[in-house]
Amino acid sequence: MSNIKPFRGYRPVAGKAAAIASPPYDVLSSEEAKEMAAGNPVSFLHVVKPEIDLPAGTDVYADIVYATGAENLRRLIDDGHLVQDAAPCLYIYRQIMQVHGRRHVQTGVMAGCSVAEYEAGLIKRHEFTRVAKEKDRTRHVEELNANTGPVFLTYRARDEVKALVASLCAAPPDCDFTAPDGIGHVLWVVKDPAAVEQLCTAFCDVPALYIADGHHRCASACTVGKRRRDANPAHTGDEPYNHLLAVMFPHDELMILDYNRVVMDLNGMTSAQFMERVKEKFTCAPAAEAKPAREHTFGMYLDGRWYTLEAKNGTFDATDPVRRLDVSILQENLLSPVLAIGDPRTDDRIDFIGGIRGMKELERRVKDGAAVAFAMFPTPIEQLMAIADAGEVMPPKSTWFEPKLRSGLVVRPLW
Repeated sequence: MSNIKPFRGYRPVAGKAAAIASPPYDVLSSEEAKEMAAGNPVSFLHVVKPEIDLPAGTDVYADIVYATGAENLRRLIDDGHLVQDAAPCLYIYRQIMQVHGRRHVQTGVMAGCSVAEYEAGLIKRHEFTRVAKEKDRTRHVEELNANTGPVFLTYRARDEVKALVASLCAAPPDCDFTAPDGIGHVLWVVKDPAAVEQLCTAFCDVPALYIADGHHRCASACTVGKRRRDANPAHTGDEPYNHLLAVMFPHDELMILDYNRVVMDLNGMTSAQFMERVKEKFTCAPAAEAKPAREHTFGMYLDGRWYTLEAKNGTFDATDPVRRLDVSILQENLLSPVLAIGDPRTDDRIDFIGGIRGMKELERRVKDGAAVAFAMFPTPIEQLMAIADAGEVMPPKSTWFEPKLRSGLVVRPLW
């Protein structure tokens, strides 16, 4: 059972969504965010990346950063740029993008999702959170008293939910714009109480939700919810802190791109020596096509040439949901034992390139000084869900979801 709840969201006033809505906080550096928001005082980056309004070098975890974010959110509301819906609503959020020559569309339901279900393991995670990032977003939620960026959830697709969502999307949208990156964002506000009840009832039959992207946003919102619940002797379960802002997409509409690797050196080996080590665990052949075509195969760019690597039988445990992942196979059979990349989360000799940038970006990085690049086959969503169902976590940098959810399209207040 998935308990979702409507809420009175704050949304951009008509005609302002394109100017206000921003990428999520964690896909831009402070410098990139400052450049993107330049000349646009209503950009939601002033809320989710408030350090851009402070002197260069300001500690991003300083008190003034959170206070500035809260002030900027209040200014958008007080100045009439964000307007609150009159009654509790649900929201349907569609994204449209062209990627590698094809049109991709995904349509999700935005709602309040249950903190209690996260605590009970019914909103399932597939990766660990980092303490510093979780503390940062927890304080951001506390200080702004709002969920400002949605968590990206998925669920095993259900025909009845899809049919209901499709019927609601037959109406004209309340918001429709294309962002500068070419991604379309369409929003329908579900105001009719009967339709809201239908959607809530339909999700009661969804046994579990899965975090696709936004583990830190999810964990921090739940931390705030628990703190406020524990501090409230009159707790009823109806308070806003009992739910968090999320968009739920059916799993068969999601797109996971490859999350590729670049390594800065060959750990003291020549290219010939390195190739001999590679062939211990992988078959290796020159490749006409850089992108791997199936699981357990990899593209490798070395000395200006692409090769196809294929993991040899017996070099990984095909029955283990984590160790059979391509990212695990590459890490355990090549990156760690051959290139001495022990912890890819902390080793500065390795970098990660989202597949949205294409194979040319891997070639560019090697030409600019890196030693070798590896192109990955995208992790199937079914593998992600299987790992979450098993209570396991995926290796770092296993999945790259596109498109990213915009922040500021709907803000969920906790007051």
